[in-house]
Amino acid sequence: MNALIDDATTLLQTAARAARTASAELAQAGRPSKDAALKAAAAALRARANEIIAANAEDLAAAQGLSSSFRDRLTLTPARVEAMAKGLEEVAALPDPVGRVLSEWDRPNGLVIRRVAQPIGVIGMIFESRPNVAADAAALCLKAGSAVILRGGSDSARSVAAIHGCMVEGLRAAGLPEAAVQIAPTTDRAFVGAMLKAAGLIDLIIPRGGKGLVTRVMEEARVPVLAHAEGLNHTYIHAAADPEMARSVLANAKMRRTGVCGSTETLLIDAAVAPELLPALVADLTALGCDFRADERAQAIVPGLKPATEADFGTEWLDAILSIAVVDGVEAALAHIHRFGSEHTDAIVTEDAAVAERFLDGLSSAVGLWNASTQFCDGGEFGFGAEIGIATGRMHARGPVGLEQLCTYRYKVIGTGQTRP
Repeated sequence: MNALIDDATTLLQTAARAARTASAELAQAGRPSKDAALKAAAAALRARANEIIAANAEDLAAAQGLSSSFRDRLTLTPARVEAMAKGLEEVAALPDPVGRVLSEWDRPNGLVIRRVAQPIGVIGMIFESRPNVAADAAALCLKAGSAVILRGGSDSARSVAAIHGCMVEGLRAAGLPEAAVQIAPTTDRAFVGAMLKAAGLIDLIIPRGGKGLVTRVMEEARVPVLAHAEGLNHTYIHAAADPEMARSVLANAKMRRTGVCGSTETLLIDAAVAPELLPALVADLTALGCDFRADERAQAIVPGLKPATEADFGTEWLDAILSIAVVDGVEAALAHIHRFGSEHTDAIVTEDAAVAERFLDGLSSAVGLWNASTQFCDGGEFGFGAEIGIATGRMHARGPVGLEQLCTYRYKVIGTGQTRP
């Protein structure tokens, strides 16, 4: 075991030192070079689409017996490869965040102080089954001027390697260092441990995956972490909700893609409308293949629903399962969310603006929505071009993490010979 750890540490140190050298060059690269690399990588994704899908088929063949939602996250189709390529082009079209003056002010003594965005340096990205994360993370880190080491799950290793090849092709075409985007040279879990302990070599770790991964990273990391926690999201249907809107929004929020972190996991429905509306909501979702875990009040309205345990309300299903609770008004809905939620994304459906504002103001979640599906919690939908994750912590970045959040800042102070008294 010690030999494995030593080997992983050596591999990590080699990769991180190459990334550090590349990051210094990347930090000075102008927008034309970075955009050229992204566009060339997008072209490579399209040109190699069949190769990528073939590699993905091998990953899927090895994933037999796993849940349908897991396989959905792992699957690449021609449409999803095209979406990755478009995502790279969208990032290329965004303004360069590096060097942007965030604020500027004059001091009474004549000093001019500017706060300027700059790259973080070397980022370690640890993710699980979604291979498209490799393209999104590489694109955002590249545009933000940072080198990245990608460590995907072993389930997606072949797919990630094929995508990485396209990113390297883009870097090469633009004359940028290939070490700016690297993948872990091994799928051994010891490499993750080496990343987490690489203070001084890696500047920021971003975990993107299930609760087990994020918990391990938070417990073991000696490097700053931008955490992406589980998406235990709620949709609250208020007494003043438009019934047809409620049905449409909930169906999308739960069933558009059940395995993504923006999926609604719990329906909170106001007691004032539950007798009339809940049967229709259950019928809609049942037709789409959803199962339910309901509290006693919901079971009394729709007999036959499986009873919910307290643990069910704290479960991120990532599957076609929805927990249901009947609540008495917006304050009860907020209390439930504060007790069971993960501070990721929560939504209200209502025509009452005052209630909506109370709900949004009362949340501690990174994202709150009014009359919209929780599945809009996504960097692309926010206009970020792509996202590297959804941050649910209280520091630095919250919600979808795009280019702006992948930069730090420094101060430039301009004087005319001032000395301090």
